Amino acid sequence: LDHKRLWILIHIHRIQFSNPAELEEKLSIFIGVSYGFLSTRIHHGKHSASYDDLLAMQAVNIACLPENYQMKYYMYHILSWPQLVFVAEDFNGKVVGYVLAKMEEEPSAQIHGHITSVAVLRSHRKLGIAKKLMLAAHCAMRDNFRAVYVSLHVRKSNAAAKHLYIDTLRYKIHDIEAKYYADAEDAYDMRCYFNSE
Repeated sequence: LDHKRLWILIHIHRIQFSNPAELEEKLSIFIGVSYGFLSTRIHHGKHSASYDDLLAMQAVNIACLPENYQMKYYMYHILSWPQLVFVAEDFNGKVVGYVLAKMEEEPSAQIHGHITSVAVLRSHRKLGIAKKLMLAAHCAMRDNFRAVYVSLHVRKSNAAAKHLYIDTLRYKIHDIEAKYYADAEDAYDMRCYFNSE
């Protein structure tokens, strides 16, 4: 696949960059990656996502994860935190991945966000899409809400997700939530402090 190219284009509205070096350092806005004949666009939920995007996000969620949500939960996120909803599309405009994130609302000493859900279709994995979606959410949390860190939960048995979070994005295990999931599996409560990125 090295002779093929995947172009990942991330559109982030309200953020201006003076030069390509700053752009890549901040968020890797435009990157060429050597993979299949696919153009993947990660766009900003508030200005680009539509009701059709939410339906497609829900379809990706159902195809990829055992934790599924009703449509009203997606609507709650995009209405409350439109800056933190991103999708990845293939060349034909099909949604192949998403990240659903929010800001925590309970009183806390530190402002922080939370990754509610992230998923990429199996046919489009190992292309760096999940990483780009996560970095887009991280950047939006910092720039729009001045978040100090972001948290998430992951199944203890999910080795692929733990590799992404710990090895690639430098999350650290903060705690273990016993029987967090519906099937009673424990979850790692993980955090990533932005000053360490």
